[in-house]
Amino acid sequence: MSAKSWAIDIDRDDITQAQLVEDADAPLAAGQVRVHLDSYAMTANNITYAVFGKPSGLFGNDQGYWDFFAERGEPGRLPVWGFATVTESAAEGVAVGDRFYGYYPMASDAVLNVGKAGPGGFTDVTPRRTTLPPIYNNYQRIEALDGYRAADHDYWPVFRPLFLTGWLIADQFEDEGDYGVQQILIASASSKTAIGLGFALKQRADRPETIGLTSAANVDALAAQGIYDRIISYDQIMTLNTATPAALVDMAGNGAVTRTVHSHFGNQLQASIVVGKSHWDAQADGEGLPGPERQGFFAPGRSQKRIADWGGAAFGQKIAEAWLAFMDVAPRLTSVDKRSGGDAALAAYREMLSGQADPKKGIVVVP
Repeated sequence: MSAKSWAIDIDRDDITQAQLVEDADAPLAAGQVRVHLDSYAMTANNITYAVFGKPSGLFGNDQGYWDFFAERGEPGRLPVWGFATVTESAAEGVAVGDRFYGYYPMASDAVLNVGKAGPGGFTDVTPRRTTLPPIYNNYQRIEALDGYRAADHDYWPVFRPLFLTGWLIADQFEDEGDYGVQQILIASASSKTAIGLGFALKQRADRPETIGLTSAANVDALAAQGIYDRIISYDQIMTLNTATPAALVDMAGNGAVTRTVHSHFGNQLQASIVVGKSHWDAQADGEGLPGPERQGFFAPGRSQKRIADWGGAAFGQKIAEAWLAFMDVAPRLTSVDKRSGGDAALAAYREMLSGQADPKKGIVVVP
């Protein structure tokens, strides 16, 4: 497509139905800015956003991820993390040429409603967004990003939101006394969120053993990364010692793996935490599981708790320190696969949706 501006529309009821469309540049209203996306990442996390696009109770109200960038009755616009440059401004405190990291629709351009503009950035105050988690509505100036280094630029959209989620899960484990377990089983261990969790846990001197669960084809390569204490394939779960209390962190919503772990450990499984749903087409298979009730993990909620506990500045500093340590090893874990244009963006979405994306690469789209 050769149109100046494009977007990808997704059927709210069938996320396999997506199409590239022209996106008209409507005039700005007072308080709005138009941005051009410089780059954004396409990860399994985005598929979770699509799965929970429609209201599911995740936000504690009748909203879902489609409500960030589309009105009800319109096709869904998938949220992505990335960088953008202001190309037109009708808002005080934000000028053409300013660059921001944040949450955008999967498109070449976007219009945002600016509120609370300042040296650090601004908040989008579109009415339907004000009742959604605030962490998604903040747009940070590159110059004000805690822990930002130009050399790490492409890894920000690929890893930063997922690393933050992994770090927050690790923080919850420490806060909960590791649920009294001696081993933490991490399913879909090659995923970027899992790697963030494994890395964060490894920084602790006194902690449970971390065991990454992955497909047989990934075992050797994942073990070589040194992120987990041990790597086993899914068909080896039954060899794990059930006398040792365990916790499960399920990164992808794979019901078959969850049932195997619950059935094997029974009451020795002390916690079962569900993080994502990139296995969107897999049977949930959660009925009648032995062991603990599965609990969802919601990163924005955990972030808000820690900001309340520590204050925003301290929270940002802790994340920045952990992020910079992770950035010292991230390039050897994942290479960046850059793709340009709308057709490439649509292809990247379909590749991630089908589960064919290479976990050792981070897809960055340059609109």
